[in-house]
Amino acid sequence: MKLRLIGGIILLLIVSMAACQSDADQDYKRYFTGGANIYKQKCQNCHGNNGEGLTSLIPPLTDTAYLKKNKNHLACIVRNGITEQVLTINSKAYEGSMPANTDLAPIEIAKVLTFVTNSFGNKHGTVTVDMVEKDLTSCP
Repeated sequence: MKLRLIGGIILLLIVSMAACQSDADQDYKRYFTGGANIYKQKCQNCHGNNGEGLTSLIPPLTDTAYLKKNKNHLACIVRNGITEQVLTINSKAYEGSMPANTDLAPIEIAKVLTFVTNSFGNKHGTVTVDMVEKDLTSCP
């Protein structure tokens, strides 16, 4: 009887430990989920449900190379928008503007960037609030 009880307790501990996630995994999930909600509210109308953009008017968010190359500038784009600038994404030029999102706090920018950079075929990991705050200090 004692052996069964000890075996059951050990099994329960093993299952519990396997179910636990690291703090980094939990942070990623919190950022990603929060970012999905912000994306739906602030970005989806223009960039689309799947980040596909709108013909030649609004660039897609599916170009992993562009996102990776400009990762330190993405927070500035979200916060300040874009005014009459040409962006080349997937070898296609987009000229126009994007409204600023000055109402978003750095944590919200981090969440939406975590969502965007890990959706639509992108896999770039967590964008933390510390990274966003640092990047925002170097905005033009």
